[in-house]
Amino acid sequence: MAPQAFRNNSHSAIYNKALEIFSLSRNIATYIGHDLAHLQRNGQEDPGIYFTGDIVQQSISLGPQILKAESGKFSEEKHKYAASVMRLSNLLYKNCERLERVNSNGKDFLPLLRKELKRFRKLQHTWRLTL
Repeated sequence: MAPQAFRNNSHSAIYNKALEIFSLSRNIATYIGHDLAHLQRNGQEDPGIYFTGDIVQQSISLGPQILKAESGKFSEEKHKYAASVMRLSNLLYKNCERLERVNSNGKDFLPLLRKELKRFRKLQHTWRLTL
């Protein structure tokens, strides 16, 4: 456990927050996914199940985009990846709102993820100014 803690300390605060968001969204998606995996009475699957995959995919994409922005050589390249991080965080927030409307016990954890996303946005604002 200690080597992982040392690896995370070498990255920026926004990258570490992106890793926390990924871990949280993966756990929430797994929890909600079990509730939504069953077929509805009409034989169709719950459309909310796709949003669980979306939040995981979007949150896992945050980290590499942050690293690309930080390691970019040119300002245009850095801002392109920073804009991608902003789009991903906005989509992630919207998908959290959509998941709050599904019929699952796990939706109670989504406000926690949205709270972390708000913190991420604050970090993102100052991070973009430093690029």
